[in-house]
Amino acid sequence: MANISIDRIASLLQESLHPATSKQAEQSLRSIEATPGFSLSLLQIVASDSQGPASNTRLAAALFFKNFIRRNWVDEEGRHMLPAQDVEAVKREIVGLMITVPPKVQVQLGEAISLIADSDFYERWDTLVDDLVSRVTPDNTAVNNGVLQVAHSIFKRWRPLFRSDALFTEINHVLEKFCAPFLELLKTTDELIEQHKNNKQALEGLFNSLNLIVKLFFDLSCQDLPPLFETNLTSIMEVLHKYLTYTNPLLVTDDDDEAGPLEKVKAGICELLVLYTHKYEDVFDVLLQNFISSTWMLLTSIELESKYDILVSKALQFLTAVAKISKHAQTFESVPVLEQIVEKIILPNMTLRTSDEELFEDDPIEFIRRDMEGSDSDTRRRAATDFLRQLMEQFEKPVTEVVSKYINHYLQQYSSDPAENWRAKDTALYLFSSIAVKGTVSSIGVTSTNLLVDVVDFFSRHVASDLVAPFESVQPILKVDAIKYLYTFRSQMTKAQLSDAFPLLVKHLAAPNFVVYSYTAITIERILAMSVEGRALFQPEEVAPFAKDILAHLFRLILKEGTPEKIAENEFLMKCVMRVLIVCRETTAPETGFILAQLINVMMEIAKNPSNPRFSHYCFESVGAVIRFVAPVNPDYLESTLDTPFMSILGQDVQEFTPYVFQLLALLLESNPSAELPQRYQALIAPLLAPVLWDSRGNVPALVRLLQAITARGAAVIVAHNQLEPILGIFQKLISSKLNEGHAFDLLEAIVLNFPPAALGPYWKQIFIILFTRLNTSKTENFAQRFARFFYFLVNREQEGAGIEFVATVIDQVQAGIFGQVYSAVVLPDTNKLQKPFDRKLAIIGLTKILTSNLFINAPYNRAWPTTASTMVKLLDNVQSIPQGPTSDDITHEADIDEMGFGVSFSNLNTTKKGIRDPAPAISVADLKGWVVQTLKGARGRIEGFIPQLPQEVQGSFVQYLA
Repeated sequence: MANISIDRIASLLQESLHPATSKQAEQSLRSIEATPGFSLSLLQIVASDSQGPASNTRLAAALFFKNFIRRNWVDEEGRHMLPAQDVEAVKREIVGLMITVPPKVQVQLGEAISLIADSDFYERWDTLVDDLVSRVTPDNTAVNNGVLQVAHSIFKRWRPLFRSDALFTEINHVLEKFCAPFLELLKTTDELIEQHKNNKQALEGLFNSLNLIVKLFFDLSCQDLPPLFETNLTSIMEVLHKYLTYTNPLLVTDDDDEAGPLEKVKAGICELLVLYTHKYEDVFDVLLQNFISSTWMLLTSIELESKYDILVSKALQFLTAVAKISKHAQTFESVPVLEQIVEKIILPNMTLRTSDEELFEDDPIEFIRRDMEGSDSDTRRRAATDFLRQLMEQFEKPVTEVVSKYINHYLQQYSSDPAENWRAKDTALYLFSSIAVKGTVSSIGVTSTNLLVDVVDFFSRHVASDLVAPFESVQPILKVDAIKYLYTFRSQMTKAQLSDAFPLLVKHLAAPNFVVYSYTAITIERILAMSVEGRALFQPEEVAPFAKDILAHLFRLILKEGTPEKIAENEFLMKCVMRVLIVCRETTAPETGFILAQLINVMMEIAKNPSNPRFSHYCFESVGAVIRFVAPVNPDYLESTLDTPFMSILGQDVQEFTPYVFQLLALLLESNPSAELPQRYQALIAPLLAPVLWDSRGNVPALVRLLQAITARGAAVIVAHNQLEPILGIFQKLISSKLNEGHAFDLLEAIVLNFPPAALGPYWKQIFIILFTRLNTSKTENFAQRFARFFYFLVNREQEGAGIEFVATVIDQVQAGIFGQVYSAVVLPDTNKLQKPFDRKLAIIGLTKILTSNLFINAPYNRAWPTTASTMVKLLDNVQSIPQGPTSDDITHEADIDEMGFGVSFSNLNTTKKGIRDPAPAISVADLKGWVVQTLKGARGRIEGFIPQLPQEVQGSFVQYLA
């Protein structure tokens, strides 16, 4: 770091903490991060023992270091990107540093270590475990906790992974070195807890150790039971059981909301018990009953404060796991036991608590996220419901009968005094949903119900009245219960019943309560997403009469909040906007002005500080829906209206939004394919070719899509401004990367499709040199298939000046006589591997043209004729697997972002999704075989001499073709 001082880096980090200077500081740091030694300077700042404001700089340095490692540690081939001395120094220093820094900084360094371990551990970092073990001390809790934290950061990576030889080699490397000292540390920690049972400060540190030890037990056991653990299972479980039942008044915290160290340890033990019950029942079975009894006692004695919620949830998950095992489930079978379970475990954890009501009022968005079916939140209600449903799976009739008694009791209690006893009805509704649902509630609602109860009749008798009643006459939580009932059981109701309920739901968007109108939006969105046999349940004309009212309510609710963060808080409202626009399609065209104005307003506000990725995604999906369905009839209006906000986002470099804007710009261009390229897009071409844009991995798919759209309408402009060569330079950059090779071929095909052959003439030799370099140095399966497809793509463009003779000529320009080798050794073998139906169709047409070309009928390429014929026949025999046309324009039921998940830096917009394009539309799938036969017959006199050279089964096919 000869030119950049640590003080300068620290100053920039400090500036990055202030909103006014954060973006510029971040850019400055990114501009110098490639300097050798930069990573070590960051670690030096992290290591500085600073208090006060400077401590925030330490944290900022740790955070930047983590992200720096994510960007710069290895490339896509796994090669280190930093200088070798920096790599070794980071690995040498980071473990010792993490052990000594404060917890908040530890978290960031732990994630950085995990990132490093992903590529380096254990083969390129085989000293790590020895280093960790050497640092364990008999009595220094702070140091031990640091060691355990580092170990957990690395070993927790194993939890979601699939079994593989490489994974088990790594795990065995760790077990060999780590297990024995780890078990010794458990024993030492247990002894120290006993020695310091009257020392609160010491106990808190030791229970932090114990919490990490329990987490590591899970990490080390998540794939298979370590032999040393199995040998010592009884003594290990004795210690864990001791702490599942442990009490000490010194560990009771004053905070009613946050779990203390003792609760965290007990919750971790319960989570570990679930793992062992599921995976290792054969060895754990004999020890199980003791834990079942203790967990029962724990659940019946635990209090209602929020700090116990995770513990209760994990304990109930353990009992749910036990109830899945038939022989242990028998413990719960009798009616008296089931009644005790409901009274002592289910009801206390399902009944609405004061803290739940406070959450409903004070943090409604958090209430919704915890309450939603499918949420990963560990709530008491969800865990109690899962336990009850598991018992019902084993003993459906007795559980239904027992719970029904309590449901009727609570409903009667409510009826006696609705105003005072509204909580009783809430409990009754929750109980009923718990036993009415079989399995889980999926994205389409309940798919299977308990046949011993009638969900539609229950709705009519006990729920519908709360939906019909005015807002002020029903307690808001009961309103939410009624709406949620529709949400949960929507798949069990007829279209007529849902149609009757729909106007009532729309009215609830005007409710004053946050949770009521949010759950209404959630339910409307899910109902509109329903389908029957692949067709939308509600058609555009059925929803259109309500659309204006729904959208007006939703935009009002979204924009009533003052700050960008608050506007983006409620993604459920924006998702409902998106769904209405997608379902209504063109029917919202008369309201385009209003809709676009509102969406642009929202978009520009959240661009000031993007804070909720889901909200942002649904916002841009909504804009995409308007473009998709309105732009084909009014492209100029949309282009001019969206130009300013889109250019503003690009100009301000809102990195989270730029890939969305590129996708939407492409969709706008594609919506009016016959028009000339507007001036505003012409001015955009040069900035789009700037290398810095293409350095961001998240931009690449969207930028390629946009360049494809621009070249389709503006090839002449690009040639006139000498911009073709820079575009080919982008292709060269992309093709060098395995991650981007598919995008490179997409761009290359668009170039060939849209530019006149004369414009590409000077570049063909270099294009194939680039492609052959990749083939020789780092060929992948995807590259091989795309190369084969590109070969046939060119062969089929003889009318545009390409064709097989052209391909042979340009390939031989690279090296005289190389075409025959490339065709026989690369193209033909990879043709058999083509997976995509239209790629196979393209190959069939291309091979047929090759078989009837003079080039392959005559020497020297006639040697490849029989192999070419065999390859074509094999593909043609499977022609029925090719789809009959491009995919439908109906995107109503495309996967939701919730189901797809977000990419690291790019999320594809469903509303901008392109249908599958047939690269040879002139020949239909139905006519393909007939076209092949007709083409071969036309060349019969020139090709029938090859038939005796064909394998017997292929000969038969050719005789039929030529008959």
